Amino acid sequence: MKNRKNLQFILVAFGICCASFIAIHEEPWNVFQLMEPKALVDIITDPTQRQPLVISIGPAGLIKGAIEANPAKDKENLTQLRERLSKEPKDKQIVLYCGCCPFKDCPNIRPAFSLLNDMGFKNHKLLNLPTNLKVNWIDKGYPMN
Repeated sequence: MKNRKNLQFILVAFGICCASFIAIHEEPWNVFQLMEPKALVDIITDPTQRQPLVISIGPAGLIKGAIEANPAKDKENLTQLRERLSKEPKDKQIVLYCGCCPFKDCPNIRPAFSLLNDMGFKNHKLLNLPTNLKVNWIDKGYPMN
């Protein structure tokens, strides 16, 4: 009986901690919507793979095959991105990236990713560049335009 009460206490405490962490660190994407750079490299360098729409939403540089949408922190660029994406099917595979700075400081990824959420896209990812494009992509020799 005592062990059961201890277990209940631990589970409740764990749930409160998890809920607090999620509330503090809530992002418009979830862990399953982050794409590791190597995974994208494997796709864009394999012509037999279905190619995603890769969109640069920042000033850092163009990954091979990416289109430039300009910094998403600017309302006019976000409006242009909305217009561009309005022609795409909602199940289109889309990969967004910025890479100007660490995720925690980036002014571009949240508005752009939120836009795709709001537009009802179902297959969009954020390229996991936690430091920046140079460190997490270019320095690894991954392909650029």
